[in-house]
Amino acid sequence: MLDYVNAFLNYTLLTFNDDPLTISEVLAIPVWIGFSYWFIRLILKSVSNRLIARETDPNTIQLTQRVIFISAIAVVFMTTLSMLNVPIAAFAFLSGAIAIGFGFGAQNIINNFISGWILIGEKPIRIGDFLEVEGVKGVVEEINTRSTRVRRTDGVHLLIPNSKLLENTVVNWTLRDRLIRGTVRIGVQYGSDCEKVTHLMLEATKANENVLETPPPAVFFQDFGDNALIFEVFFWINSSVDGGLRGVSSEIRYHIDKTFKADNIVIAYPQRDIHIDGALKIERG
Repeated sequence: MLDYVNAFLNYTLLTFNDDPLTISEVLAIPVWIGFSYWFIRLILKSVSNRLIARETDPNTIQLTQRVIFISAIAVVFMTTLSMLNVPIAAFAFLSGAIAIGFGFGAQNIINNFISGWILIGEKPIRIGDFLEVEGVKGVVEEINTRSTRVRRTDGVHLLIPNSKLLENTVVNWTLRDRLIRGTVRIGVQYGSDCEKVTHLMLEATKANENVLETPPPAVFFQDFGDNALIFEVFFWINSSVDGGLRGVSSEIRYHIDKTFKADNIVIAYPQRDIHIDGALKIERG
């Protein structure tokens, strides 16, 4: 029985450059590829865990994973060719023809692939950054070889082609730091004490624990409006998302409204005064 099995496994399927290719060598290919895939995943997981334990930047971790994965795939590919007794020189012509055809038919894919490596290496956009692209705001969750995954502020995921992030204008709110400037604009009734309004707005802003002391908040008397005296307070916070700024601005408005009511400062509302020249004539039928 063993002789029959041995004879079957050593049966020559084809000969390539006088090198026989047996059934056992063909069957060894999927086993080798499966083992290689498992071993690559094991290495990637081990390296990632060590880098995470050292609190390495997520972008560096992703770049390391990419380099290891592509290098390992190249080694597995070359080894598979060697197991099949296929010389690399013979494969070079075929691979060149495939590369030319693939290049003409997949220009966008190649463009996005190269753009992905530029994003990972140059780091104009990193994992965790808060972006604004064509009016859409969200946090970068993953930078892949073809596209970048962004989680929008409403929870929806977007897949943005990498080339689009390099070719178009992208607002990165957290590129260098997480400092974000916010403003609260308000109009008070004519006749109000301007110095008192300034003081109350400044105190309400400083009272918020999220507002930074440096740079300090500042209140400006912006304009004499049609129906109100316009004041605006500027402040800085540390936040990685747009919602953080909206939350702090809302809290400051609540505080300003409360202090204005306590000090009898009236918040203006649109109004129109109508002046009539002459007497009104009322006709009775």
